[in-house]
Amino acid sequence: MFKRNNLKYISLALATLFCFHWVLTVFHPSSSFSKPWTGLLEPEINGEVLIPSQHAKQIGKAKACFVILIRNHDLHEFRWTMRQLEDRFNKKYNYPYVFLNDVPFTEEFKKLSSALTNAKTEYGLIPTEHWSVPKDIDMDLVNKNMAKMKEEDVIYGDSLPYRHMCRFESGFFYRHELLDKYDFYWRVEPGVQFFCDIDFDPFMYLKENDIKYTFTVSLYEYQKTIPTLWDSVKEFMKKYPQYIEKDNSIEFISDDNGETYNLCHFWSNFEIADLNFLRSEAYMKFFDFLDKKGGFFYERWGDAPVHSIAAALFLKKHQIHFFNEIGYKHDPFMHCPAEETLQMKCHCDPDESFDYKGYSCTGKFLP
Repeated sequence: MFKRNNLKYISLALATLFCFHWVLTVFHPSSSFSKPWTGLLEPEINGEVLIPSQHAKQIGKAKACFVILIRNHDLHEFRWTMRQLEDRFNKKYNYPYVFLNDVPFTEEFKKLSSALTNAKTEYGLIPTEHWSVPKDIDMDLVNKNMAKMKEEDVIYGDSLPYRHMCRFESGFFYRHELLDKYDFYWRVEPGVQFFCDIDFDPFMYLKENDIKYTFTVSLYEYQKTIPTLWDSVKEFMKKYPQYIEKDNSIEFISDDNGETYNLCHFWSNFEIADLNFLRSEAYMKFFDFLDKKGGFFYERWGDAPVHSIAAALFLKKHQIHFFNEIGYKHDPFMHCPAEETLQMKCHCDPDESFDYKGYSCTGKFLP
């Protein structure tokens, strides 16, 4: 009787130990059984199972970043924009931010901007040669022309810093060493607004669909800022016909097959684009050709028409894309998607959208 009871208790103890070991194994944090069943295999890197936020940081991302040309005093205006961008999109993807300035960033700027995101933030100083007047530019003529533009109330007509900005955005930002490791960029400016949840990755959309340049707003340029730009473009096209894409979009920028410029351009304060397009031989030669003309200083050539003309001439039609899903505003113009399915993710009024207003060129682009 004693031996039989001992055997009974020993068997019970062994069974208890086995169950206890099984529970510890199955419900240990490293066990796949401890996770709720999703019907999909959890992603792993180096054998480590990733939670969704880690997955967003490490799997299926493009080599991309946000690029912000900004002054220290614009910090608080940009924090408002950055908060929207994080809430609407980047908290799910954690793409890095690259801030560029022609003077060193303050510690306050670095501290307060980096506090708004879990993503990496980088701060770069613009090389002097990228933010200065070339030696062959006649500053007496520049000052004379700026004074005339001021009299004619041309917006930023008398601003030398604005000219530096347009030239830098046209031909130099993509050459900054901080951007060397990236293939795509999203340009963001202080004070712009994002109205809609962006529940997809625009960078991956570009990568997977062979898209090189995207926009949300387009409009006509001020003729007085670019009186000789199209003459220079026509000269370039005649000299370098090998760079002009046969399946181009010249009908967006010209109503007479290139004889004249209709002033339409993509508003470049919002761009999601392929850096390798700007690094291409065609674009680099195009910028250098225009830069030697001096129009960034003698006139007031903007980066928006420069980028737009280049995209229209050098890219295939399908490589330029209108991001209808991204509700966006840079005062005074706004794009707000009208479709009900998109409106469910937005907080803007589609009746106020600029898309088909009289001064918009978007209707010329859309089928």
